[in-house]
Amino acid sequence: MRLLVVGKLDGQLSAAVKMAMSAGAKVSHVETVAAATHALRAGQGADLLLVDYDLDIAALIAANEAERIRVPVVACGVGADPARAAAAIRAGAKEFIPLPPEAALIAAVLAAVSDDNRPMVVRDPAMQAVLTLADQVAASEASILITGESGSGKEVVARYVHQKSRRAAKPFISVNCAAIPENLLESELFGHEKGAFTGALARRIGKFEEANGGTLLLDEISEMDARLQAKLLRAIQEREIDRVGGAKPVKVDIRILATSNRDLAQAVKDGTFREDLLYRLNVVNLRLPPLRERPGDIIALAEFFVKKYAAANGMPEKPLPAEARRRLAAQRWAGNVRELENAMHRAVLLSVGDEITEEAVRLPDGQPLSPADIGARTAQAASFAAEAIQRSFVGQTVAEMEQQLIIDTLEHCSGNRTHAANILGISIRTLRNKLKEYTEAGVSVPAPQGAGAHAA
Repeated sequence: MRLLVVGKLDGQLSAAVKMAMSAGAKVSHVETVAAATHALRAGQGADLLLVDYDLDIAALIAANEAERIRVPVVACGVGADPARAAAAIRAGAKEFIPLPPEAALIAAVLAAVSDDNRPMVVRDPAMQAVLTLADQVAASEASILITGESGSGKEVVARYVHQKSRRAAKPFISVNCAAIPENLLESELFGHEKGAFTGALARRIGKFEEANGGTLLLDEISEMDARLQAKLLRAIQEREIDRVGGAKPVKVDIRILATSNRDLAQAVKDGTFREDLLYRLNVVNLRLPPLRERPGDIIALAEFFVKKYAAANGMPEKPLPAEARRRLAAQRWAGNVRELENAMHRAVLLSVGDEITEEAVRLPDGQPLSPADIGARTAQAASFAAEAIQRSFVGQTVAEMEQQLIIDTLEHCSGNRTHAANILGISIRTLRNKLKEYTEAGVSVPAPQGAGAHAA
């Protein structure tokens, strides 16, 4: 990952920089908040800002937002003054790291915002076949579309392709098209000129130019609106971009990778995705099987995550006994690798004794994994229930079925919009639009529960 340190490099902050570099981060440094915004604006990209809490963090975040620059901030400071740390969080910092730093804490923070430390862990033949194809096409300049369910490891495979390509020594830049609001995504991708909009105080280099010579990953490309799709198509065809407010095109030399957890061919039929853009992106398709279709990877991944999170939390690495392995292998893992990773992180923290037993491996709701035979009976019962529900849908319109499915899923998630959208396989934006339609039609919509539920 790319870390930009903001503040004077005294002994304590220098130690934090060295620890970050030892954890695999590429570190650059500026002394002032103005210099930080200037560096980001000029194309010196960063995945995280580590900022001295003696500086004006609120002003830094405000300046970045005015320039449509979205980079998370972590505050740091000597002495861990609670009042100043709290002020930094209120100003918009995501976390606070006390100085002098602890190596485990630095590593944990970097791991939380970066996917760089995610090597390919592959044992199952189904996934090995995907990597064989990836190896065949990695050295080419062909655009690659990586498809698969949420949490199946699409960005990890994209990084693998980049590392195997002739561009491996150049930047790998990732943009999540679903996480950036539509009105900001154009500037994020293509940059802007001074005066292009209110707050554009100087030229800003976008992700296309940041990735020049390297690889640009367009994550969840299906969420890009039609107008930007047209501009992206031109950029891919002509290998040149137009900054927002720019007068002349800018040449770029990049390779495009894209991911989607949705069926883009169906999106073309639905009129939400351009067919010509799909052809440009889908020169080669890498379809990642969900974790349930690659059982040979489950234990290997579980052991990798145990090792990773034991090190990140300064805890001893413990083995997985036979019963824990059996239950892990029998679990369906609807959230794929991401769900397994979270489960093993919890297990590392909850385990007692010399092993990570099955009691320590908990599902998101706190329940333990079911024994393998119980899991099979539960799956059979679920199948019977699904058939009964399917029969009850006869006579309803597609719109009525969709509405009922969305409302039921939202109730199951206690109103949490983000979790419901992930289960439904749609973007949070699409879910909010649907809920707005239902509310305006007088349909009762479950209210968000808790701070992370994201109200519609």
